Amino acid sequence: MEKLWNYEKISAPFTEGDYTYFYKNNGLQNQYVVYRKKGNEEAEVFLDPNTFSEDGTTSLAGLRFTKDGSLAAYLISEGGSDWRKAIVMNTETREVVEDTLVDIKFSGISWKGNDGFYYSSYDKPEGSELSAKTDQHKVYYHKLGTSQSQDELVYGGIPTEKHRYVGASVTEDEKYLVISASVSTSGNKLFIRDLEDPNGLLIPIVNDTDSDTYIIENVGSKLYIVTNRNAPNQKIVTVDAKNPSPENWVDFIPKRKMC
Repeated sequence: MEKLWNYEKISAPFTEGDYTYFYKNNGLQNQYVVYRKKGNEEAEVFLDPNTFSEDGTTSLAGLRFTKDGSLAAYLISEGGSDWRKAIVMNTETREVVEDTLVDIKFSGISWKGNDGFYYSSYDKPEGSELSAKTDQHKVYYHKLGTSQSQDELVYGGIPTEKHRYVGASVTEDEKYLVISASVSTSGNKLFIRDLEDPNGLLIPIVNDTDSDTYIIENVGSKLYIVTNRNAPNQKIVTVDAKNPSPENWVDFIPKRKMC
């Protein structure tokens, strides 16, 4: 059986800044190693999760780069725990640039320029982390160079914002913050904030959990949204970000009848 798995495995490459990155496993390594190369140079190891701990129980649980590729934040899981730590590094020097963030759970990392990033977590439970209930997910913004205790609570801090899962993302042009909130694995509320407006508020796009609705792209203030709201087979609609509620949606790819 070991011989069947003992072959080199390489992921699809992706570009961040001046480098092309890819994941590779030489054959029987416990975890894939992140490599990178610049132009025609020899590929080098960027991040090797196999070295994170002596017993091999600490794994890479996520990796996100800033748009210019100069910074990266990666999540680690210790002993298979859902609670993560986030480490920020300068990608050119591979040096850690600030203190490790802790107690992050069911979260990605979404950068806002090179200033900081959004992440999600719950209040740390009292007692056992494995059995204690965590049901109010919260989105925070971490500004680089500041203590995690100073992170801004963006969503989830009041009873009306209580949801089991809340996630934040920044659009590719870094113009909008998008927040999705759900009470189960199906159905979500959706909100948007104009990051170019220092006083911008979270505007609801969908304020109930009766549908699965997500932004797939924006061109300026024009949003492209995929949804199954009144469309069991899904459809794509467009709407202006300033007035994004369903009554203003315009079909882009209309719903089709189920086969």
